[in-house]
Amino acid sequence: MASSNFSNDVLFEILSRTDLKTMKKCRILSRECKDLTYESSFMQLHSQRTTTMVGYLLQSLQSCRYDSLFLSIDNPDSDRKLTRNFLDFLSEREPVTVRILATVDEGLVFCCTRPFIADEFYICKPSTQQSEVVPSPNPRYFTEKVGMLVLGSNPLWFKIVRISDSMHDSWPGCPEDGFEEGSEDGFDDGCYRRYHCEIFDSKSWEWSQSDDLILSTYNIFAHNPSVSACGGLHWLIYETEQHKNILSFYGDKENWTTSSLPDHLCRNDRRSTYLATCQGSLALLCTDNKINSVDVWVSRDCSHQIWAKKVTVNLKSIIGEFGHVFVDSFYNADTLFIIGYQTAIFYNFKTGKFRSTKLPFNYEKPEASYFIQSDFELVQFKP
Repeated sequence: MASSNFSNDVLFEILSRTDLKTMKKCRILSRECKDLTYESSFMQLHSQRTTTMVGYLLQSLQSCRYDSLFLSIDNPDSDRKLTRNFLDFLSEREPVTVRILATVDEGLVFCCTRPFIADEFYICKPSTQQSEVVPSPNPRYFTEKVGMLVLGSNPLWFKIVRISDSMHDSWPGCPEDGFEEGSEDGFDDGCYRRYHCEIFDSKSWEWSQSDDLILSTYNIFAHNPSVSACGGLHWLIYETEQHKNILSFYGDKENWTTSSLPDHLCRNDRRSTYLATCQGSLALLCTDNKINSVDVWVSRDCSHQIWAKKVTVNLKSIIGEFGHVFVDSFYNADTLFIIGYQTAIFYNFKTGKFRSTKLPFNYEKPEASYFIQSDFELVQFKP
């Protein structure tokens, strides 16, 4: 036992001093390495020793203007603990409204400026304040969901996926050849709906359109952003109150899969069910409306049919302190990121302790939150 503890201590010291890319690669060496790098004590020390930026980008919308801030409890630079208008560096002239469309844990952000006039799209790395203009996707389409995957780091290789609902193709202002409801190209007897799928590949630096997705008209995308896990992008879609599916995109082969959640995870006594990641695996956060707790389930197979309950977290103390709250995601292995009224909460459910930060008035409930963990190395976006 003493030998095992000694080995873990040595491993902790070594990995907490390695750069971010090396540390993430070490996660595939063993279960011990993987678990260790997600511990809250490790993340804090690694961030301090390697000057890694780790935290959340929060997005708010008020009066037709997007506002973003960066929130951290582990970043060693105190000036970045709560930084407003974090993406203002995209404009050299005057502040512009920037809408975040997708992020990846590596610290890249896909966003657009002037979202209510004429979109200008960028890929950027906030930690180094680098940016590059990305060609616009098809302006005819009405964006439903966007996601981004990093497939390689040396050289950098990423893909952006845009899903658009064909139902809006025939809206006023769209070309006359848009799909009409009930037509052969748009809907199939009112039971199915086509979604356009565009993919941006950084190797070619252009968008391509793949085959349309065909989903039931009863499917509704959950509000939350895409979740990246197991080499793919995943979205939760609701078909009925007791039937939920996971739509997945895998960037290497650019293929799509749809899997149904097991019945026991779709009971109607669940107030909310959200996709998340837990130590690199796809997870579900199921909030119980009756006993103020959240069940964490982790997927054990690629088809997302085998799920194991990891932990049940009691939220009574948090609710007693902050009132109604929303469990957003996992920050690390033992800490949940929770949103309350104008408050962001990091709750360590193993120790029962929490750290909270008061948010600006227009962040009563952020539109979206994005976890990023980024180094300060310069990147080359274009090939």
